[in-house]
Amino acid sequence: MPFTSTRADDDVALRAIMLAMVGERSLDDLLRMITSQLAVLPNVALARIWLIDRGDICERCPAAKWCPGHIPCLHLVASAGRPNIAPHDWSRLDGPFARRPIGLYRVGTVAKENQGITIPDVRVDPREAVLTEWFAEEGIVGFAGKPLTVRGEVVGVLAVVTRNRFDQDMCEMTGVFANHAAMSIANARAFAEVDRLHRALAAENDQLRAELSAQGAFGDIIGSSAAIGAVTARIALVAPTPTAVLITGESGTGKELVAREIHRRSDRADGPLVRVNCAAIPDALFESEFFGHTKGAFTGAVADRIGRFAAADGGTLLLDEVGEIPLALQGKLLRVLQEGTYERVGEERVRRVDVRIIAATNRDPAADVAAGRFRADLYYRLNVVPIHVPPLRERREDIPAIAQHLLAGLAIRHRRPVPKLSRADLQRLEAHPWPGNVRELANVLERGLIIGQGGRLVIDLPAAAAPAASPAPISATDIISETEMDALTRRNLIAALKRADGQVFGPGGAAELLGVKPTTLVSRLKRYRLR
Repeated sequence: MPFTSTRADDDVALRAIMLAMVGERSLDDLLRMITSQLAVLPNVALARIWLIDRGDICERCPAAKWCPGHIPCLHLVASAGRPNIAPHDWSRLDGPFARRPIGLYRVGTVAKENQGITIPDVRVDPREAVLTEWFAEEGIVGFAGKPLTVRGEVVGVLAVVTRNRFDQDMCEMTGVFANHAAMSIANARAFAEVDRLHRALAAENDQLRAELSAQGAFGDIIGSSAAIGAVTARIALVAPTPTAVLITGESGTGKELVAREIHRRSDRADGPLVRVNCAAIPDALFESEFFGHTKGAFTGAVADRIGRFAAADGGTLLLDEVGEIPLALQGKLLRVLQEGTYERVGEERVRRVDVRIIAATNRDPAADVAAGRFRADLYYRLNVVPIHVPPLRERREDIPAIAQHLLAGLAIRHRRPVPKLSRADLQRLEAHPWPGNVRELANVLERGLIIGQGGRLVIDLPAAAAPAASPAPISATDIISETEMDALTRRNLIAALKRADGQVFGPGGAAELLGVKPTTLVSRLKRYRLR
């Protein structure tokens, strides 16, 4: 005698299975759970799931002669049941039911038409006469095949064979269950893909770390000169420590690369590296940018913001162009460095943060301290371990290696073959003063790659400015027109840039020679269209 149960019992059992499916992330475990849980229901004799896949055993498939096009077929992936005949094993996934071409047999028809099939009583259905003996031996009465559909696409078929009749209520409940099973299968596949990508990325990162360690490489810091060797040696010493670092050097020398390499070699490498360009933040927003704010703290604060310090918690915060931080905020920044605490704008709660600070500047911080533009106590807190990145003109022997490295990356970016640098090209590159340093070199190479034809590289360097004519002496009674004054100012700017060898900021720079602030000089250079 088969077990029997009430309709309420069946509904409760199916809902319990659906709840259990939600938390299952493994596709194989999910499929086994669905069929095995269905099979233990009192009136269920057999439960099976087929998923659509492209046929991989077409030559040996029992249905090959009915499927000459080798179209995608249904693969039996899970099966469970309670046979009355002891030797039978309904959990096997091989045999004549292992593959079902779409459109053939009951299961294939369900997949092709995306419509369920229900046979309330197979004993009286003339289409099932061939299986009458098996039905009698196993006490089979009802059959239901439901499509497993995700976003309108059939991904498989769920079949349930019962030892009682399939009425309309049972049919509807099985359809609901099939829809839930389809979404659970889609979620499990998504989790599996995310896990695969995560493991592949982790393996790739491990391989890259191993290669870099084996080579003793310093990331994108290229060169073998003594000047760059001093920088990499200092990086190797300071990176494992929690000490603050102050990186100085002209614009375009690669100060950010040094900061990234320090972070990569530190014990905070798995934490975030957050960069703040202090020169790009309006004075009124510095505090909010650094420490965050609460909603409504000021006009425009439409939502809470965590700030850069909170974003870098457990990692490293790079303060690029640190000399541009207003004096009024430098005291609050010093408090964070000393005590590890801060407050968001608009709230009184004191928050703690664990951040390593790396500061970078193209100015002379000691001169800024002497001029009162930078707090001495903050300078000494940041300048625990200074690293000066030399300009490109002081390590010309590194230019060939840097150029080849940059060209390789640019060629990938522009989907072109990597051009070769001729001896003449290298001589021109090594002779150029490079006031813009590595950044200018990268721009020259990219321009040469773009305008070059047939895999050639065109080195287009700016021509040296012609010597300016000496202005005529001006007497105390002479009056200079606005045009003459502009011409005189322009010649003076060119002369200062020449004497500073193209350097704008820092000791010996054009701004220092002219006695003006670097930002003032930059504005004048833009006004007179000088590079």
